[in-house]
Amino acid sequence: MKAEPVVLFLCVHNSGRSVAARVLLDHHARGRVRVRSAGSEPAETINPAVAQILKERGLDPSREVPEALTDTLAREADVIVTMGCGDACPVYPGKRYVDWDLPDPAGQPVERVRPIVEDIDRRVRALLAELSGAPR
Repeated sequence: MKAEPVVLFLCVHNSGRSVAARVLLDHHARGRVRVRSAGSEPAETINPAVAQILKERGLDPSREVPEALTDTLAREADVIVTMGCGDACPVYPGKRYVDWDLPDPAGQPVERVRPIVEDIDRRVRALLAELSGAPR
């Protein structure tokens, strides 16, 4: 793994799970990891419940814009974390894939999205510990 690994979070709309994971890993990694997110069918805006929860945590999701998955994004990644995109996300040979089975926060109220973001935060911290070689 490179000194500064690149992690790409993928979900279908790149508006909820993958955005939360990108913002959280970027926050926890403090520059030790390059973090990107994308979707196979990006939405217009990020999920408002996810944005609210990130703001509650003191994080700024205002610059997050759903982005389409490109070959360049995938080829630059050392680790690709998929979140519910199934066959909609192509597989790139030679890449390390991790699949996080998480409920889709689309259309859900904040109370139902909060545990999803908590779960993402736990997984992000574990991934960061693994990437940095630190014990969990």
